[in-house]
Amino acid sequence: MIDQQVSLRGGAARLPVRPRTGRFLVLAAVFVCAACGLVYELELVALASYLIGDSVTQASVVLSVMVFAMGIGSLLAKRLRCHAAVGFGLIEAALALIGGSSALVLYASFAWLGESQYALVGFSLAIGVLIGAEIPLLMTLIQRVDRQDAGGAVADLFAADYVGALVGGLAFPFLLLPMLGQLTGALLTGAVNAVAGGALVLWVFRRDLTPGSRRLLVVVNVSVIAVLATATVLVDDFEQAARRAVYGDQVRVAVRTGVQEVVLTGTDRDSLGLYLDGRLRVSARDEHRYHEALVHPAMDGPRARVLILGGGDGLAAREVLRYRDVRSVTLVEIDPAVTRLARTDPALSELNGHAYRDPRLTAVGADAFTWLRADHHRYDVVISDLPDPGITASTKLYSAEFYGLIAEALAPRGRLVVHAGPPEVRPRSFWTVEASVRAGGLATRPYRIPGRPSGNPSGHPSGHPSGFTASPDRLGAGGRPPEDWGFVLAAAGPVGEPGLGAGAPVPRSLGEAELREGARAADGLRLPGQVPSTLIHPRYWEET
Repeated sequence: MIDQQVSLRGGAARLPVRPRTGRFLVLAAVFVCAACGLVYELELVALASYLIGDSVTQASVVLSVMVFAMGIGSLLAKRLRCHAAVGFGLIEAALALIGGSSALVLYASFAWLGESQYALVGFSLAIGVLIGAEIPLLMTLIQRVDRQDAGGAVADLFAADYVGALVGGLAFPFLLLPMLGQLTGALLTGAVNAVAGGALVLWVFRRDLTPGSRRLLVVVNVSVIAVLATATVLVDDFEQAARRAVYGDQVRVAVRTGVQEVVLTGTDRDSLGLYLDGRLRVSARDEHRYHEALVHPAMDGPRARVLILGGGDGLAAREVLRYRDVRSVTLVEIDPAVTRLARTDPALSELNGHAYRDPRLTAVGADAFTWLRADHHRYDVVISDLPDPGITASTKLYSAEFYGLIAEALAPRGRLVVHAGPPEVRPRSFWTVEASVRAGGLATRPYRIPGRPSGNPSGHPSGHPSGFTASPDRLGAGGRPPEDWGFVLAAAGPVGEPGLGAGAPVPRSLGEAELREGARAADGLRLPGQVPSTLIHPRYWEET
């Protein structure tokens, strides 16, 4: 209290602005810095979810580490209160540099080292410490500006802080991410942070600075802004180099849609690779084996009306449309950019047999869960060709409630087939999918098909880019790629062994004997006692 009174008596007279104006400028800086701080947090969560997967885990790691570090920062800031102005200026410059470059360094770590988890924790810790140090110093500065009791100063600071966080939280998904992207958006945020912190100290509190401190702050802030500006100019070159490190030298298309990043590699249909959010979804060298195993067992029976959930690449639709007695195919894909690419890209459209030109196929851009709740048609066959159930964004599409909706959409004698992940590498997830299908009211028959080496569709020296696998599934335990694909065939009544029905087109790689053996092999890997995954209690996780 004595220190507070001393600062109140001696401070206001030395300021170059009126106390009320100074107070407003301090609160404006709090507002801007809070917005920037939240952008750094959200950018780390978003990029980590994309690079590492499992957004719930990444958000928990970032937020918990950052909040813990903010407490440490608040304690450390106590030592800087006697030099609050210069301390705050240096902290904001450091925060601008570290937060602004965090996305760049995180992506570089992933691209060239194949690992970004340690960088994520390190940035969360550093940014949290610096954010935590802001409020104690700002508390000292605002009392330095205006004669105000401590309670009122805290209320004003936190009000500006929370409103700034609101603006930053809304600006990230609706402005920065769609207009600038993650890398440029983070760099621009860092520059704004540096300008706000530096301007406040060098103008409002310039009389509190010694000549040496003033020169130090000018040099540091100019250097930080120069580094961020240079990185912004070079960000496109960096992104291209990082993509080559991740995907190889044959990247033809790289686009960030409103849903995911879509990358096409390869020079023609025989070398094509399709990556969705960094995961190899399609390799031209073995995709026919996966899609034949997914589609043909479910087509053994009535098949006039077919529903495909996912599969915007058109490859599952290609197999379905080989049946002449199929009258209509409805394909529900959440990302219209994928279906547009499947229509227009020469290599991909050739690979899918120009499926989108077939008048029997109707493509719908919608979330499969939401669309099923509103649709009231009945289908003879439902094919679920969706991303890996371990990826959090798709967990609801592997829930018992989702399969209950599908059960209601099936016609009498209708059948469902689900891509359920590799049963050998990720057995718990596979059998959780099977249990969830049963909980949705359907009888099941799981089966597996061994994969084939897909060569090196990316041109990466190791055969696979860091963190990717040559199948629609992620890396398994120990980082080894899946060696098989797992599926669950289901129906309202008893389900026989998977096979090829009458009138089925001749597959390129599968036969009746292999499908029957696949069912027996899956039964041999069964994990009893798996509990269904639900919307309220999702049960998919990384297996080690």
